[in-house]
Amino acid sequence: MPRTSVPAGPPKPTEELGWKVFDGDEETIGDLKGKVIVLDFWATYCPPCIEEIPHLRSLQAKYGDKGFQVIGLHVGGEEDRPQVPAFKERLKIDYPIATPDDSLVYQLLGEDSRIPQTLVFNRQGKLVEQLVSFDENVKRQLDRAVEKAVNGE
Repeated sequence: MPRTSVPAGPPKPTEELGWKVFDGDEETIGDLKGKVIVLDFWATYCPPCIEEIPHLRSLQAKYGDKGFQVIGLHVGGEEDRPQVPAFKERLKIDYPIATPDDSLVYQLLGEDSRIPQTLVFNRQGKLVEQLVSFDENVKRQLDRAVEKAVNGE
């Protein structure tokens, strides 16, 4: 995952960490307070990322009307970015795709550049689960974390 050489600066409160949606809007975790949020860090060239996307779509379909939102955070860098529109169409991604702010990447992932990384935030904006890669075990952990957060546990 590409990193800039720009220092991250002082830590921001979690609710101020954000991203820029591909169609232009900027959002922060705080903007979605009251919703359960899944932030998925991915790239088009990452096989486990591709494997995870249909599952994220199914979670969005299952819980979307219960205050749940998946945000796909593209971290493939400038050379991968032109691939995203066709990739989104091919995989029928129906949740927002965005580019994370550097501060969000540094504060939530630190030096861990493995992808996919999938983070679940409860309705209060608190990180309740952070998963790396995607397989059956990660899928079960993700399902449990999302269900608990949606049900307010």
